[in-house]
Amino acid sequence: MILDDLRTLSSDAMEGRRTGTRGAARARAFLEARLRAAGVHPLGDGYERAFTWTRPPEMAPHPGVNLVGSLAGDGAAGRFIVMSAHYDHLGIRNGQIYNGADDDASGAVGLLALARALRGHPLRHTLLFVEFDAEEEGMRGSRAFVADPPVPLARIALDLNLDMVSRTAGVLWVAGAHETPALRPILEEVAALAPVALRLGHDRPEAPEGDDWTEQGDHGSFHDAGIPFVYLGVEDHPDYHRPTDDFERIDPGEYMNALRASLMMLLALDQALPLPAAGS
Repeated sequence: MILDDLRTLSSDAMEGRRTGTRGAARARAFLEARLRAAGVHPLGDGYERAFTWTRPPEMAPHPGVNLVGSLAGDGAAGRFIVMSAHYDHLGIRNGQIYNGADDDASGAVGLLALARALRGHPLRHTLLFVEFDAEEEGMRGSRAFVADPPVPLARIALDLNLDMVSRTAGVLWVAGAHETPALRPILEEVAALAPVALRLGHDRPEAPEGDDWTEQGDHGSFHDAGIPFVYLGVEDHPDYHRPTDDFERIDPGEYMNALRASLMMLLALDQALPLPAAGS
């Protein structure tokens, strides 16, 4: 089912899933149905949380729609872990469809797989599964989420963000420990057991330009709000932001191992949070 979902979400029928297009609407309908089937419950009347944003110097607002649902936890005093990915991509350019199989259909479908794995097995924290829109437009969806959250930000313990997790070549990068040092021993413990090489890094502000990923994804919106994050992803590959980022270029074994590692990471974080106070 996981690979079938990825094939569907990154197919030409979704027209590249650019924010505000009919392809994005089709992707959203597909993800809503899969979230419902996975037992992820909508918050309020439905999964959709609409927002608008502007692209200077334009004045007209652009529409976007995040999808938000939850799996209830059984403890942790009403605290939440956000599981996030973005479902939008670049759309159609010069007649070519940018399917974004790795970026980030892989993360969007990964959330569905994790939800199915956890259905009937509540964690300590309630999980918020968030499929963000307009990440490619400057993390507009996650910024809107943080500005108008469905739960108080103070009750969000962490954001675990999956963005490009299917083209690992055996290595999956983990960012976030530099900004929140208390995460390091948790992440290192998972790395020692994971079925893919987990390497901590890409989160140091003194890194060469482009090598600090702290603000290069939806997790950055949470970081800016003072919420710890863990980001899982890969370094750029030759198909990044090209019309060749297609399902056929994904290695199923690499992808499944990345999702297994993501689940291990989530389970470890769920048990370890809350983190000790800085300096303790």
